[in-house]
Amino acid sequence: MPKDKLEDYKKKRDFNKTSEPGDEEVEFDWAEGRPIFVIQKHQATSLHYDFRIEVDGVLVSWAVPKGPSTDPSVKRLAIPTEDHPLGYADFEGVIPEDEYGGGTVMVWDRGTYRNLKKEEEVEKAPSVSEQISDGHLTIWLNGKKIKGGYALIRTSKGDNPRWLLIKMDDKEADARRNPTSTEQKSVKSGRTLGEIREEEGEDND
Repeated sequence: MPKDKLEDYKKKRDFNKTSEPGDEEVEFDWAEGRPIFVIQKHQATSLHYDFRIEVDGVLVSWAVPKGPSTDPSVKRLAIPTEDHPLGYADFEGVIPEDEYGGGTVMVWDRGTYRNLKKEEEVEKAPSVSEQISDGHLTIWLNGKKIKGGYALIRTSKGDNPRWLLIKMDDKEADARRNPTSTEQKSVKSGRTLGEIREEEGEDND
């Protein structure tokens, strides 16, 4: 029997306490096609960004402490986390402090992506899943805030694997932009982290 890809996700959460989604069916009225990606700004113990891409029915995820850069010369640490359900792409709210990942979550950016390897002239382009296994992934993001080619490169394996998220040098590259500093509102609700915490936190009282 195949392993449930969401087993680790479910083990870490008490769905009687958290409003985070399970593995129910979901539709995305904001996505013009598939597969999707989402970048969630997450104020937990420390502020970070969760970068998630749809792969084989789940959201494969990395925690990016400083968030994505639009400067090709900048390499951002990306730490793999457990796969999340597709419905998590729409999740915005407050996770109770006594739950795993407790804190405030914002849908900072979202959109669709495509496999750049399929656009290269190769006989059999590797799938996104195969690229992740090989430790070198190249995709094109089409989001509201983040666009263009990005590479995810694994730099270490073992119990604590590490990756780098790097903007590729293309027409969407811009060393002058700093979107994590200048763009502070949710693409889903138009709210800041503080507004989400204030409004959604009241529902958890």
